[in-house]
Amino acid sequence: MFASTRMVPCSILHSALPVSQKEITEEKKLPGEILKEKEAILLIDDEEMIINVGEEILKTLGYTVLIARSGKEAVEIYKKNQDKIDLVIMDMIMPEMDGGEVYDILKEINPDIKVLLSSGYSIDGQVTEILDRGCSDFIQKPFNIDQFSQKIKKLLEK
Repeated sequence: MFASTRMVPCSILHSALPVSQKEITEEKKLPGEILKEKEAILLIDDEEMIINVGEEILKTLGYTVLIARSGKEAVEIYKKNQDKIDLVIMDMIMPEMDGGEVYDILKEINPDIKVLLSSGYSIDGQVTEILDRGCSDFIQKPFNIDQFSQKIKKLLEK
């Protein structure tokens, strides 16, 4: 390695490193890496942007995605596909039926249902009530893909 300087305010550094004689090994996964899965998820939200982004993220993670844009539609889809759906991700505030009503109906259909409640509201109030009734978990909007994938993975492993 050698360095050279000139009268102008900059330096040039030249270096040469020897070639390694070690064998190339397989790259190790980092803990924060996105986990790809195979399960099916019912995504329930009345906001088109949330549906589009959520569906894209879930598909990128490897999940099969079913979409419902209202509580009523969610109940219909779940009744027809409950044997295929491994997890429900549901918004709190929706037209026709809110998240609490939808959760109670889905829980009647399948007492072992796994539901991730998603809301821009804090965990206080109605969110806490639904969690107290047995809802699996809660994720606050906005969230990043790592938080989202880790929360989903945790619920599916239960």
